[in-house]
Amino acid sequence: MAGSDVIQAAMNQAVRDGVFPGAVLAVRLSGTIRCLAVAGRLSSDPASEPVKVSTIYDLASLTKPLVTVTSVLLLIQTGHLRLDGPIQNTLMDLEGAPIGLASLRDLLTHSAGLPGWRPLYERLEGEGIVPGCTDSASVRRAVLQLIRNEPLIYGRGEKSLYSDLGFMLLGLIVEQAGGSSLDQFFREMVAKPLLAQPLLFTPAATASPQSILPHVDRSTIAPTEWDNRRGRLLHGEVHDENAAAMGGVAGHAGLFGTAEAVLAVSGAWLHAHRGGSSILDGELVREFTKRQSQVPQSSWALGWDTPTAPSSSGRYLSPESFGHLGYTGTSLWIDPKRELEVVLLSNRVHLSRTNEAIRAFRPMIHDLAIHEFVPLNQ
Repeated sequence: MAGSDVIQAAMNQAVRDGVFPGAVLAVRLSGTIRCLAVAGRLSSDPASEPVKVSTIYDLASLTKPLVTVTSVLLLIQTGHLRLDGPIQNTLMDLEGAPIGLASLRDLLTHSAGLPGWRPLYERLEGEGIVPGCTDSASVRRAVLQLIRNEPLIYGRGEKSLYSDLGFMLLGLIVEQAGGSSLDQFFREMVAKPLLAQPLLFTPAATASPQSILPHVDRSTIAPTEWDNRRGRLLHGEVHDENAAAMGGVAGHAGLFGTAEAVLAVSGAWLHAHRGGSSILDGELVREFTKRQSQVPQSSWALGWDTPTAPSSSGRYLSPESFGHLGYTGTSLWIDPKRELEVVLLSNRVHLSRTNEAIRAFRPMIHDLAIHEFVPLNQ
């Protein structure tokens, strides 16, 4: 398999500079993987195992496009959801609340009026709701009520404000419309058909004899950070506190996987966008990945972001490109014009969640990928 000495050197330097303890970079062009670069170790412990292509990372907010947006599109495709109907038609507990009048389009463009984040996990704990001790249905009802009661902080459609709360609602909508839990819907309708393995929620739980999922060896999972609240190093447990409070399965975070498994889902989006064979409808995919003009000064498509300088995607991706970032140190960018997909997975929060050196690294590595693998005339 072709690689790049320049990209490998950049990855190695990033480890030395403390951008992350280790990482995987995958570059695919016109359906061919041109680069699978690995660097560093699973953790800051010098005795920890080196990163491998098969290393599993906490994908954080890549859960949004890979799981939630893909699932929403499939449900629209089959007529179970409507892009522009009020969400209270699906989540009837939202009737009478301002957020109930929002549409899927509003939530997907982060323009529904919701705040970006709230410590719902603290509020759940205050109500005596503890992950693993309270049944999942009760947890989800409580989360829905907390978001229902959250005052909107701007008028619907006035602007975009990136909101985890909106995607928590979208995850609940998928469960209601899809008739199963979010992780089960994703597993059966997306991961299995696309052979996207391993790509799953709650990988640490697969060690249990009661697990219905294939076993995942925890030694293949990169840990995130020490969590004082949970009193342990997070290793196969979701880093995001609100997702953890929901049992590790939520619309905004919770997915774990490898770079090649991420490519399995991104490829479905790319093929559909270009009119090829895919489980996804091409017309819907092109609508979902197009910047939405109805929200002023927004770069958002429907659940996907688009390049706006300065962008984490660098300087050279085409305007038709779409992608997303993950808080733990992950990213995915897709350029349909060039048939280019770039996946970066790392656990930059292992060093400290305040470590933001990846902000400069991301655009640099995307620019290098273009220079190394894309012909000049493209």
